[in-house]
Amino acid sequence: MQRHRLEFSNGTAIEVNAGEKLSESLDVTNSPILFGCRTGICATCLVQVLAGMENLSPLTEDEEEVLEIYADDRPHCRLSCQLRLSGPAKLAYIGK
Repeated sequence: MQRHRLEFSNGTAIEVNAGEKLSESLDVTNSPILFGCRTGICATCLVQVLAGMENLSPLTEDEEEVLEIYADDRPHCRLSCQLRLSGPAKLAYIGK
């Protein structure tokens, strides 16, 4: 399976499986991102995309609705529990 580099703003980086939701790849031992519901409704896993936006899965309608509530003034934010990578990316954890 193909793997992609995921960097975090704190300087750490890991390799994740292509196409796998980040909520399935990340945990407290390898990532600064915290997860709550893992279904895209709580925004605990809100991140700012610093690089690689083109390598992230497209926004779903549900994610877009949640982002309108929690990150309407932050154009480069996503819910990491809904993300799948198709290439390298760099994220900064924000949380709600």
